[in-house]
Amino acid sequence: MANARKPQGSGAAKTVETLVRPTVEGMGLRLWDVRFEKEGPDWFLRVLIDRDEPLDTDTCEAVSRAIDPLLDEADPIDQSYYLEVGSPGLGRRLTRPEHYEALRGQKCAAHLIRPDEQGRRDVEGILEGLDADGNVTLRSETGAETYIFPQKSAGYVKLCDDEHLFD
Repeated sequence: MANARKPQGSGAAKTVETLVRPTVEGMGLRLWDVRFEKEGPDWFLRVLIDRDEPLDTDTCEAVSRAIDPLLDEADPIDQSYYLEVGSPGLGRRLTRPEHYEALRGQKCAAHLIRPDEQGRRDVEGILEGLDADGNVTLRSETGAETYIFPQKSAGYVKLCDDEHLFD
């Protein structure tokens, strides 16, 4: 557990991302996301990393050991938290434009906050991308249908397999 004493703004994850990105990328990895989340009474700083081949626990541990001193020195968070370094996993959520670009052509699922005009809240298909206006395009696997919806209208968009579409 790390203790921080400086005041923290709402951008803790963004601050940490800026701080750790050079180290993560210097290790030949991609920084997928940084999340600062409260679960019960505890806070978790989650640094999600990725690479083309599967990640193992040794790699996650090496990243944790490399960034922990950076976080201790910069002290960007004003409360105690647990540092977790891991993979975004198969069900990774797409939250940034670069995620949509990296996963173009992959099967994805989206859960809409409100039903669309056809009454659907859950859609799936092959990701075609995220356009400049913030619209996500999914094409049905048969190619017969195209779903276009604003990214902000989705509770989530995530990479999926056939067995775990809407968990």
